[in-house]
Amino acid sequence: MPHRKLTPGKLVIASHNAGKVREIRALLEPFGIDPVSAGDLGLPEPAETGTTFADNARLKAHAAAAGSGLPALADDSGLCVAALGGRPGVYTADWAERQAFEGEPGQAWAGRDWYLAMGKVEGLLAEQGPDVDRSAYFICTLALAWPDGHDAVFEGRVHGRLTWPPRGTMGFGYDPVFVANGRSDTFAEMQPADKHAISHRADAFAKLVAGVF
Repeated sequence: MPHRKLTPGKLVIASHNAGKVREIRALLEPFGIDPVSAGDLGLPEPAETGTTFADNARLKAHAAAAGSGLPALADDSGLCVAALGGRPGVYTADWAERQAFEGEPGQAWAGRDWYLAMGKVEGLLAEQGPDVDRSAYFICTLALAWPDGHDAVFEGRVHGRLTWPPRGTMGFGYDPVFVANGRSDTFAEMQPADKHAISHRADAFAKLVAGVF
């Protein structure tokens, strides 16, 4: 069944994450889309109560579409580490939340400390010894929702391995410790255009573009 087509005009990016909004805006603009973020519109962030990436992406997209009266695009993405049984997975962002016993928040947005999160992953890998499998992949699930309740979902992945210590200052999230297959630099060391060409988000967007434009 063919997907509903997305026409040029305004579209809500259902995210308050500045890094995600920046990447999604860059990927959408060539198609005549005028992106505005949920944060810019003052829309609340719905609780991510889903148990899969698709559940959470749909939840966020439908909330933004209903709240704005515009089509909305949501991204739910995460890091899945082989040696950790696929964790942190759908709970990727939760691992960056500081608990009371972990002291004051560091440099982060929305109360999240990604260096804390990277340290948690590395600590669990280190417990398994020097020969631990460091393979991992990023997954991105995009949900595009319309105010009438219609939606479409697209998934992309990029496979690679984790490195330590973190390297690079670009990107966001776990980018400083992720090296894609065939590369020697981390996502946080890559120029944005180079990352966009191979990332999980770019893979998902290629499928979205093929489906709705």
